[in-house]
Amino acid sequence: MQKIIIVVMYMLGVSFHGYAQTQLTLEKSKSLALQNNANVKNSTLELEAAREIKKNAFTKYFPSMSASAMGMQAIDPLLETYMQGGNLPVYDGNPANLATATQFAYMPDVSLGLLNQMAVGYVDVKQPVYAGGRIRTGNNLSELNIEVKEKQQKLSENDILLKTEKEYWQVITLQEKQKTLDSYIRFLDTLYVQVYNAYKNGLVIKNDLLKVTIKQSELQVNNTQLQNGKKLALMRLCQTIGINYSSDIVLEGNLDDYSLPETYFVPNAEVLTKRAEYKLLEKSVAASKLETKMKRGDYLPSIGVGVTGYYLDQFENNIDGNFNGMVYASVSVPISDWWGGKHKLKEMKFRETMTQNVMEDASGLLNLQMEKGWTDLKEANDKVELIEETLEQTTENLKVNQDSYNNGLIQLSDLLEARALKAETEDKLIEAKNQYKVSITNYLQVTGR
Repeated sequence: MQKIIIVVMYMLGVSFHGYAQTQLTLEKSKSLALQNNANVKNSTLELEAAREIKKNAFTKYFPSMSASAMGMQAIDPLLETYMQGGNLPVYDGNPANLATATQFAYMPDVSLGLLNQMAVGYVDVKQPVYAGGRIRTGNNLSELNIEVKEKQQKLSENDILLKTEKEYWQVITLQEKQKTLDSYIRFLDTLYVQVYNAYKNGLVIKNDLLKVTIKQSELQVNNTQLQNGKKLALMRLCQTIGINYSSDIVLEGNLDDYSLPETYFVPNAEVLTKRAEYKLLEKSVAASKLETKMKRGDYLPSIGVGVTGYYLDQFENNIDGNFNGMVYASVSVPISDWWGGKHKLKEMKFRETMTQNVMEDASGLLNLQMEKGWTDLKEANDKVELIEETLEQTTENLKVNQDSYNNGLIQLSDLLEARALKAETEDKLIEAKNQYKVSITNYLQVTGR
């Protein structure tokens, strides 16, 4: 009964431990990276900001409105008048007698001060009719800016996906190396028992037993280093995809699951124009032309119409404030700017040509990058195939050495060397498969897929 209870408790423990593990696939890791990575988030915010710039540029088509109000109190009146006094003829109603009047009324000198205090407020509405095409060009530039940010966002996503895949397969690589190391340790454990029994029976000297023990100690050190390496690699992956590190995270993946290079091949000419980098180069050429067009608009007349209404109050007793308004049209011609503007436009035309030259040169570099991606992919596959053949040879070599040692035909050191060679080849094959996986992703990325 006690044995049954122990077995049940063990099975429950294994079950709960498995339940607590977090399974993580490559696709899930990529999805998390796109959701949580800071660079991807910032590129999304850049795109949203560009859309707001576009909305702001569109408002330039509509009338602009401004309002202002001002009040003042002067120390002395802004306008002063003086009226001299004197005798004024008394008017009897008959214009003929005004020049020969015989009666007069005295009027003293009068001094008047105006605009001592006042308040004024106005509202102005102005509609641009023609601005040298700058409003339309500005909207085109803002639309182009959105397209540029979209391509840059795509590049940011590509970079983080490639980084995620590299780090994911690095963890898988270390997991596979752990299996190889565990197999090596089990081999030495079995060999130790065999050599120990032989030593107890006086068939081998103690030195042979020490050789196995030293190799076991060496593998324990390697095992500790590998465990630490796996932990750091997993922590780095968790940082990239934006999740908390946990030792219970288990990655799903198989380095043997891949196809031959020809499966992924595409002609460079078919995919060059689909790459985000190429489209960004096209946008830079278009932007340089729009900037020239915008600058040309600075030297063209600007026409606008508007309406202004204002209210003026001098705060004088028995005098009400006045409201007035007007409709106006304005024409602005930058005459003096034409002299230097001609040379500025020529400069910008030269810069358009420079941008076109950069695009042509960069297109050649993109082709070179795709060609290198394809070459690296083929080389990685060739390396895998070569090491697989080598592994077959080292495996056969180990078998022969094992049989020879069992039959007393070779020394223990020869057997240990054969096993070490097999373990080294297995590690190289794991690294080569990891590199092939990354090369596939890199080639798909540089070909716009």
